[in-house]
Amino acid sequence: MASSCSRRLLAAALLPWCCAAWALGHLDPPSPPPLVIWHGMGDSCCNPMSMGVIKKMVEKEIPGIYVLSLEIGKNMMEDVENSFFLNVNVQVNMVCQILEKDPKLQQGYNAIGFSQGGQFLRAVAQRCPTPPMMTLISVGGQHQGVFGLPRCPGESSHICDFIRKSLNAGAYSKLVQER
Repeated sequence: MASSCSRRLLAAALLPWCCAAWALGHLDPPSPPPLVIWHGMGDSCCNPMSMGVIKKMVEKEIPGIYVLSLEIGKNMMEDVENSFFLNVNVQVNMVCQILEKDPKLQQGYNAIGFSQGGQFLRAVAQRCPTPPMMTLISVGGQHQGVFGLPRCPGESSHICDFIRKSLNAGAYSKLVQER
Protein backbone atom coordinates (compact mmCIF):
# COMPACT_ATOMS: atom_id res chain seq x y z
CA MET A 1 0.00 0.00 0.00
CA ALA A 2 1.34 3.44 -0.92
CA SER A 3 2.47 5.60 1.90
CA SER A 4 0.96 9.00 2.57
CA CYS A 5 4.21 10.62 1.42
CA SER A 6 4.25 8.86 -1.94
CA ARG A 7 0.57 9.81 -2.50
CA ARG A 8 1.46 13.44 -1.84
CA LEU A 9 4.39 13.24 -4.28
CA LEU A 10 2.14 11.66 -6.93
CA ALA A 11 -0.49 14.38 -6.37
CA ALA A 12 2.15 17.10 -6.62
CA ALA A 13 3.51 15.57 -9.82
CA LEU A 14 0.04 15.27 -11.41
CA LEU A 15 -1.24 18.67 -10.28
CA PRO A 16 0.31 20.67 -13.18
CA TRP A 17 -1.11 18.19 -15.70
CA CYS A 18 -4.58 18.32 -14.12
CA CYS A 19 -4.54 22.12 -14.09
CA ALA A 20 -3.41 22.24 -17.71
CA ALA A 21 -6.14 19.79 -18.75
CA TRP A 22 -8.74 21.80 -16.85
CA ALA A 23 -7.55 25.07 -18.43
CA LEU A 24 -7.56 23.62 -21.93
CA GLY A 25 -11.13 22.50 -21.46
CA HIS A 26 -12.10 26.07 -20.63
CA LEU A 27 -10.31 27.83 -23.49
CA ASP A 28 -12.24 29.10 -26.46
CA PRO A 29 -11.73 26.94 -29.53
CA PRO A 30 -9.32 28.47 -32.04
CA SER A 31 -10.98 30.70 -34.61
CA PRO A 32 -10.97 29.45 -38.19
CA PRO A 33 -8.39 30.95 -40.52
CA PRO A 34 -9.72 33.88 -42.55
CA LEU A 35 -10.90 33.43 -46.13
CA VAL A 36 -10.23 35.75 -49.07
CA ILE A 37 -12.41 35.34 -52.17
CA TRP A 38 -11.96 36.92 -55.60
CA HIS A 39 -14.71 36.92 -58.20
CA GLY A 40 -14.43 36.30 -61.91
CA MET A 41 -14.74 38.56 -64.93
CA GLY A 42 -17.99 40.50 -65.08
CA ASP A 43 -18.90 39.85 -61.46
CA SER A 44 -18.51 41.90 -58.30
CA CYS A 45 -17.36 41.26 -54.77
CA CYS A 46 -20.76 41.94 -53.30
CA ASN A 47 -23.30 40.93 -55.93
CA PRO A 48 -26.21 39.56 -53.87
CA MET A 49 -26.86 36.95 -56.58
CA SER A 50 -23.33 35.51 -56.70
CA MET A 51 -20.37 36.40 -54.46
CA GLY A 52 -22.59 37.91 -51.78
CA VAL A 53 -24.38 34.54 -51.48
CA ILE A 54 -21.06 32.67 -51.31
CA LYS A 55 -19.74 34.97 -48.57
CA LYS A 56 -22.91 34.59 -46.48
CA MET A 57 -22.95 30.82 -46.99
CA VAL A 58 -19.35 30.47 -45.75
CA GLU A 59 -20.04 32.71 -42.76
CA LYS A 60 -23.12 30.66 -41.88
CA GLU A 61 -21.37 27.28 -42.25
CA ILE A 62 -18.18 28.31 -40.40
CA PRO A 63 -19.15 30.42 -37.38
CA GLY A 64 -16.62 33.09 -36.49
CA ILE A 65 -14.82 33.08 -39.85
CA TYR A 66 -13.64 36.37 -41.33
CA VAL A 67 -14.39 36.51 -45.07
CA LEU A 68 -12.93 39.22 -47.28
CA SER A 69 -14.54 39.39 -50.71
CA LEU A 70 -12.17 41.48 -52.81
CA GLU A 71 -13.50 44.65 -54.46
CA ILE A 72 -11.29 46.21 -57.11
CA GLY A 73 -12.57 49.76 -57.16
CA LYS A 74 -14.69 52.12 -55.10
CA ASN A 75 -18.05 50.46 -55.75
CA MET A 76 -19.68 47.43 -57.37
CA MET A 77 -19.89 48.99 -60.84
CA GLU A 78 -16.21 49.96 -60.84
CA ASP A 79 -15.38 46.47 -59.58
CA VAL A 80 -17.20 44.92 -62.58
CA GLU A 81 -15.57 47.32 -65.06
CA ASN A 82 -12.12 46.69 -63.60
CA SER A 83 -12.62 42.93 -63.97
CA PHE A 84 -12.70 43.52 -67.74
CA PHE A 85 -10.40 46.43 -68.36
CA LEU A 86 -7.92 47.07 -65.53
CA ASN A 87 -4.44 45.68 -66.12
CA VAL A 88 -4.01 42.43 -64.19
CA ASN A 89 -0.69 43.56 -62.70
CA VAL A 90 -2.36 46.67 -61.29
CA GLN A 91 -5.16 44.52 -59.84
CA VAL A 92 -2.72 42.09 -58.22
CA ASN A 93 -0.71 44.97 -56.72
CA MET A 94 -3.90 46.52 -55.35
CA VAL A 95 -4.87 43.23 -53.73
CA CYS A 96 -1.41 42.75 -52.24
CA GLN A 97 -1.76 46.14 -50.55
CA ILE A 98 -5.30 45.37 -49.33
CA LEU A 99 -4.17 42.06 -47.82
CA GLU A 100 -1.05 43.50 -46.24
CA LYS A 101 -3.04 46.27 -44.50
CA ASP A 102 -5.79 43.97 -43.15
CA PRO A 103 -4.93 43.14 -39.51
CA LYS A 104 -7.20 40.07 -39.53
CA LEU A 105 -5.09 38.39 -42.24
CA GLN A 106 -1.62 38.82 -40.75
CA GLN A 107 -1.33 35.23 -39.47
CA GLY A 108 -2.29 33.85 -42.88
CA TYR A 109 -5.44 33.13 -44.82
CA ASN A 110 -7.07 30.67 -47.18
CA ALA A 111 -8.25 31.83 -50.60
CA ILE A 112 -10.89 30.83 -53.13
CA GLY A 113 -10.84 32.30 -56.61
CA PHE A 114 -13.60 31.97 -59.16
CA SER A 115 -12.60 31.89 -62.84
CA GLN A 116 -10.11 34.71 -63.45
CA GLY A 117 -10.15 35.42 -59.70
CA GLY A 118 -8.45 32.05 -59.23
CA GLN A 119 -5.84 32.94 -61.81
CA PHE A 120 -5.21 36.32 -60.19
CA LEU A 121 -4.98 34.81 -56.70
CA ARG A 122 -2.31 32.50 -58.07
CA ALA A 123 -0.33 35.63 -58.92
CA VAL A 124 -0.98 36.97 -55.39
CA ALA A 125 0.38 33.73 -53.91
CA GLN A 126 3.54 34.05 -55.99
CA ARG A 127 4.13 37.79 -55.67
CA CYS A 128 2.87 38.70 -52.20
CA PRO A 129 4.34 36.58 -49.41
CA THR A 130 2.95 38.80 -46.63
CA PRO A 131 0.52 37.86 -45.26
CA PRO A 132 0.96 34.20 -46.19
CA MET A 133 -1.65 32.41 -48.27
CA MET A 134 -2.07 28.97 -46.70
CA THR A 135 -4.33 27.33 -49.30
CA LEU A 136 -5.66 28.36 -52.71
CA ILE A 137 -8.76 26.80 -54.22
CA SER A 138 -9.44 27.78 -57.81
CA VAL A 139 -12.95 27.17 -59.13
CA GLY A 140 -13.23 27.21 -62.91
CA GLY A 141 -9.85 28.84 -63.38
CA GLN A 142 -7.95 28.68 -66.64
CA HIS A 143 -4.59 27.58 -65.24
CA GLN A 144 -3.86 25.49 -68.29
CA GLY A 145 -5.01 28.12 -70.74
CA VAL A 146 -8.09 28.59 -72.87
CA PHE A 147 -8.57 27.35 -76.40
CA GLY A 148 -11.05 28.21 -79.07
CA LEU A 149 -14.40 29.89 -79.05
CA PRO A 150 -16.82 28.22 -76.65
CA ARG A 151 -20.09 26.96 -78.12
CA CYS A 152 -19.31 28.03 -81.68
CA PRO A 153 -21.29 25.60 -83.85
CA GLY A 154 -18.83 23.32 -85.55
CA GLU A 155 -15.30 23.39 -86.87
CA SER A 156 -16.44 24.00 -90.46
CA SER A 157 -18.54 27.10 -89.82
CA HIS A 158 -17.20 30.04 -91.84
CA ILE A 159 -18.36 32.50 -89.18
CA CYS A 160 -16.62 30.53 -86.44
CA ASP A 161 -13.44 30.31 -88.51
CA PHE A 162 -13.49 34.07 -89.11
CA ILE A 163 -13.99 34.77 -85.38
CA ARG A 164 -11.23 32.30 -84.41
CA LYS A 165 -8.78 33.87 -86.86
CA SER A 166 -9.66 37.36 -85.61
CA LEU A 167 -9.15 36.30 -82.00
CA ASN A 168 -5.86 34.59 -82.83
CA ALA A 169 -4.61 37.69 -84.63
CA GLY A 170 -5.41 40.00 -81.72
CA ALA A 171 -5.01 37.81 -78.65
CA TYR A 172 -1.31 38.53 -78.27
CA SER A 173 -1.38 42.22 -79.09
CA LYS A 174 -0.06 44.50 -76.36
CA LEU A 175 -3.48 46.15 -75.92
CA VAL A 176 -5.27 42.83 -75.32
CA GLN A 177 -2.51 41.35 -73.16
CA GLU A 178 -2.51 44.37 -70.84
CA ARG A 179 -6.25 44.23 -70.40
